Amino acid sequence: MRKLIVAAIGLLLAGTAGPAPAAFAETPAPVQGLAMYGQPKYGAGFSHFDYVNPDAPKGGELRLEALGTFDSLNPFIVKGDPAATAAMPFETLLVPSADEPFSEYGLIAESVEVPKDRSWVVFDLRKEARFHDGSPITADDVLFSFDILRSKGSPFFRAYYASVVKAEKLADRKVRFIFAKGENRELPLILGQMPILSKKSWQHRAFDQTTLDPPLGSGPYRVESFEPGRYIIMKRVDNYWGKDLPVNKGLYNFDRIRTDYYRDSTVALEAFKAGEYDLRPENESKKWASGYDFPAVTAGQVKLRKFPNQRPTGMQAYAFNIRRPLFQDPRVRQALAYAFDFEWTNKNLFYGQYERTRSYFSNSDLASSGLPSPDELKILTPLKDEIPGEVFTTEYQPPAVKGPEGLRHNLRIAAGLLKEAGWVVKDGKLVNGKTGQPFTFEILLDQPVWERISLPFAQNLQRLGIEAKVRTVDTAQYKNRVDNFDFDMIVAAWGESLSPGNEQREFWGSATADMQGSRNLVGIKSKAIDTLIGEVVAAPDRPSLVTRVHALDRVLLWGHYVIPHWHISYDRVAYWDKFGMPEVVPQQGYQMMAWWIDPAKAGKVPGRKKGEKR
Repeated sequence: MRKLIVAAIGLLLAGTAGPAPAAFAETPAPVQGLAMYGQPKYGAGFSHFDYVNPDAPKGGELRLEALGTFDSLNPFIVKGDPAATAAMPFETLLVPSADEPFSEYGLIAESVEVPKDRSWVVFDLRKEARFHDGSPITADDVLFSFDILRSKGSPFFRAYYASVVKAEKLADRKVRFIFAKGENRELPLILGQMPILSKKSWQHRAFDQTTLDPPLGSGPYRVESFEPGRYIIMKRVDNYWGKDLPVNKGLYNFDRIRTDYYRDSTVALEAFKAGEYDLRPENESKKWASGYDFPAVTAGQVKLRKFPNQRPTGMQAYAFNIRRPLFQDPRVRQALAYAFDFEWTNKNLFYGQYERTRSYFSNSDLASSGLPSPDELKILTPLKDEIPGEVFTTEYQPPAVKGPEGLRHNLRIAAGLLKEAGWVVKDGKLVNGKTGQPFTFEILLDQPVWERISLPFAQNLQRLGIEAKVRTVDTAQYKNRVDNFDFDMIVAAWGESLSPGNEQREFWGSATADMQGSRNLVGIKSKAIDTLIGEVVAAPDRPSLVTRVHALDRVLLWGHYVIPHWHISYDRVAYWDKFGMPEVVPQQGYQMMAWWIDPAKAGKVPGRKKGEKR
């Protein structure tokens, strides 16, 4: 999963002194692409990415769905619920390819200059790059974007840019970013992901407040119309300045992209069946197994397809809020994991479609397994007094329920762990042996679909004397509570890429644990984990990155910060058969923006007549 920049998390900007002036004696040759390690796949002069059709026809409307509501068109701040496509009008200096672990190529920036030690980066902007109002994109806009995102954007940006110690304008279309001392090969690529905002458009507006006034962008789409909480329509920009760039050939083929909002996934599925929208990535196994038995599927008008991918699955899990005293003892967290019956859940609720997640980086070579290698031990041994001893002696496996007596066996283990942690059963209730406090907590959800999984989990916990209340709230309330860490347990997901790095600070770093809106949802404050994150960020090559991620993975797993869920290694997509698509599916998975409307197919599927109300 490639790294996204429209998220929320943070670190304070590092104050380390920059490199000495002698560091600029090196004058590297400008390049059009940059890889995390080695050389990028696509060389100078490439015409298009391999996973697109450069001759794809333009036209038609793509209709999508979203759940909940929205009240803002600014996707870069903590406040508000941004529209699903709010980031589409904005472009970045570089753009990643979908068929490499982590490489980027020039978009707004025509070329990049980096020294061998990657202690700084220079971006040379394209002279033809324009905002939608026709004004040029300049170095001033880049520096303004960097400053405003870092100071008033989501905490994520402060984490991402934490090691940037200086940003300077070298010319009207040339900027340089200087980095703190220390190995951090990812930083030039991170700066390449920065969305570029118009200084003229934003400098007299409150950036950190929600807005329904469409911000000025520069990308292939702009906001055409919307109704808060109901729909938003993006229109392809006819005179888009970058339409002929190699990184854009074959992409952005739809004239319009309409996103309609629905109350929940059940209502949204019924709307899909009725032809209200065109494409539905399916995240629910039950719906995939039994929800698509309707005439359009039988007739071939709706296609059901599994697209393979080679992305790390990341970690979806029940996440503990260890800011709560109730969950600060790792034995308590481990005990609750023994009460979750994945095997029953997978068989009875998921139709056997899933694998149990055993790593924060499953489905990739970054996932730890077995015992630590000698190279891992070199990293882990100095931290042995600060990390769980099992890291060195035992391969992590989430508790499995084996056989008809498996759950009873697991609950006995859980009861033993809870007893060790000072909890006792009185009158059928688990209470703290010292204070008498009952063991009760809330599982906070934002979609009813999670109730069918969480309620059986709560019943298992009840057998231990634990009262787990399952509560589903609306999207706005859920976001507000999660942003303020006002929860006991939630269903959380941390996406991972094939090249993890600075974003790990956002997920697990001590400095983000108390920052409103951060992605350190668990509340981890561990010097050892901070050290391991630093090792990952400083990895000089791919083999060392893999080793260091394995070490981090082991410590996170044995910390029992979450109860791991499940994953699949493909994307399930249902779509009305109106699309053409490239034959190649890259390692990052299917690319919807490389699809196009096939006029011959589109005429055979149901749709509204012109002028008919939605």
